[in-house]
Amino acid sequence: MSDEINRNTNEYEEICYLCRRPESKAGKMIHIPNNICICSDCMQKTFDSMNSSGFSNPYMDMMNFPPNMMGGMEIPNNQKIKKTKPKEEKPVEKLDRKNLPAPHIIKETLDQYVIGQEQAKKVISVAVYNHYKRIACMQDDLDMEIEKSNMLMLGPTGCGKTYLVQTLARILKVPLAITDATTLTEAGYIGDDVESVLSKLLAAADNDVERAEQGIIFIDEIDKIAKKKSTTNRDVSGESVQQGLLKLLEGSEVEVPVGATNKNAMVPMTTMNTRNILFICSGAFPTLGEIIKNRLNKQSSIGFRADLKDKYDKDKNILSKVTVEDLREYGMIPEFLGRLPIVFSLEELDKDMLVRILKEPKYAILKQYQRLLLMDEVDLVFEPEALEVIAEKALEKKTGARALRAIIEEFMLDIMYEIPKDDNIGRVTITKSYLENKGAPIIEMRGVCALPERDQETIEKKEG
Repeated sequence: MSDEINRNTNEYEEICYLCRRPESKAGKMIHIPNNICICSDCMQKTFDSMNSSGFSNPYMDMMNFPPNMMGGMEIPNNQKIKKTKPKEEKPVEKLDRKNLPAPHIIKETLDQYVIGQEQAKKVISVAVYNHYKRIACMQDDLDMEIEKSNMLMLGPTGCGKTYLVQTLARILKVPLAITDATTLTEAGYIGDDVESVLSKLLAAADNDVERAEQGIIFIDEIDKIAKKKSTTNRDVSGESVQQGLLKLLEGSEVEVPVGATNKNAMVPMTTMNTRNILFICSGAFPTLGEIIKNRLNKQSSIGFRADLKDKYDKDKNILSKVTVEDLREYGMIPEFLGRLPIVFSLEELDKDMLVRILKEPKYAILKQYQRLLLMDEVDLVFEPEALEVIAEKALEKKTGARALRAIIEEFMLDIMYEIPKDDNIGRVTITKSYLENKGAPIIEMRGVCALPERDQETIEKKEG
């Protein structure tokens, strides 16, 4: 019996009897008679309430219950939380002026992951480089203050906005928080407050406030908080959110809940200064193209040399001609746009770019599937014509690079299911006819084709 009690004590976390929070959230527990555990916060609140009221506290009365009355208060195992294994602490590399990469080095690294978008990668590389130089300048020269270079990215869905920021944070080794503006509402309403974006950044920095204050916050779907056309109801998820973000974008000290997205009495608070946090906002802005076309068409005149009304209908990169007035007409308030000085757009992906995305990036989709089949000692080959068919099907879906994964999953399903059945298969070639449902993939046995180099080394190690 004692062995079982010791095993449960070592395997499960202790839970506070009052607030029901586990040990990993509430901290070390205080043990009182009758096998009751109480966290330090609840214990302090109990003492405070007793001192202020002068009456007996019901929670303290429970501590004096006889042991025979406490038998039914044991927490069952299905309500206990198992302890997590301690993670090995890795040294955190901090960014400073000495190891800050130059803009051309940042862009060269981005080229390994993101295909195309040359202008966008150049703009974001220079902006990030200047931002962290600004932090270093303010630390050395207290009399000089350089304004932040917050950014606003425009681009159709699936063009690589989120992936570009994720790769950038990986290069700079700074904490990154990614959030959607669709979940944000005005304070006091159901949803997340604007301070929740800072809570996510603090969690990404392992609750290190100093490191989090030099991180990056990426707010996606920023176009969803545009002002609503109807003014009959209170716009709690549109203009009010833009106004709430103003103090964060410009720089101010904000009370942030630690380990939660909402403020309540049970969550500790800390103060964060957003002056050195880089904000990158992005959105697809689906109807912004029509606003830009209407503005450009108004500039056309009457006569033989006048521009045609449909001149910009086939312009895929119409967002590159955006102005602040267009964004204001879309529904973004001028105070919000004034705190995002850098506005740039990403190009819409064409057929050639989709083919390059399939095979050229460091973590390309085709390389991922080739690695999966490599574990079964099978070589996966794609014909160049097959890649063009995949790109054409992706263009029809109009969801950008996200459509590539869905298309490949569809035709790779049968191959991934059948390959493990036969150990003699050495190579599978995906053809154009197979993707068009007019044929089958070419399957070669091990005696006919040469094994991949990694597979051959694996077999030699097994035989040795």
